[in-house]
Amino acid sequence: MITVLLVDDQRLVRAGLRMLIEDTADLAVVGEAADGVEAVRLFTELAPDLVVMDLRMPGLDGVAATRQILATAPRAKVLVLTTFDDDEHLFPALAAGAAGYFVKDTDPAVLLDAIRRTVDGDLLFSPALLRRLVDRALAAPSAPIPTPDLTPRELDVLRLVAQGYGNQEIADRLHLGVSTVKTHIANLLGKTGTDNRVRLAVYAAEVLGR
Repeated sequence: MITVLLVDDQRLVRAGLRMLIEDTADLAVVGEAADGVEAVRLFTELAPDLVVMDLRMPGLDGVAATRQILATAPRAKVLVLTTFDDDEHLFPALAAGAAGYFVKDTDPAVLLDAIRRTVDGDLLFSPALLRRLVDRALAAPSAPIPTPDLTPRELDVLRLVAQGYGNQEIADRLHLGVSTVKTHIANLLGKTGTDNRVRLAVYAAEVLGR
């Protein structure tokens, strides 16, 4: 069972998220917070597997709360869920240590999958936000990148990672098992010297072209 702490200053949003999450067999909401101070306190008390964090809240905002949580628990998983998809909110959240960033109009099934995958160690963003991160990285000067030999199937997986697809979506498109996709991604991370999906997507854009 994956335990989740919901953090949002709107009670209706929290209620909707609780109903969505608790309608699954493998996820459970263990607490709710209406601001960042309460989020930090409840995280310490409840030690949830993941925090679903809003950004704009009274008092201590989501970025500051994320930073405080990760300062005391570096392995904590914080998934941002907000109405804002601009750089002004995205990059401070990432700098604070958020493991993912989604907007509130995300498809419910995608959000549930993101919760599971974030706990599993993935670094996740909606495809549009991933594209923005890749574009920003490509705009900065960089050293020559290694070009290891990749198998045709690894190249197929790499292209789909660059487009923001998750493991299940890649598996469906390539008619593979999810475990096989995870193996390919692990191999890609090792061969390319990258340590998460965002950096792997940047690598793909540099090597394969936009």
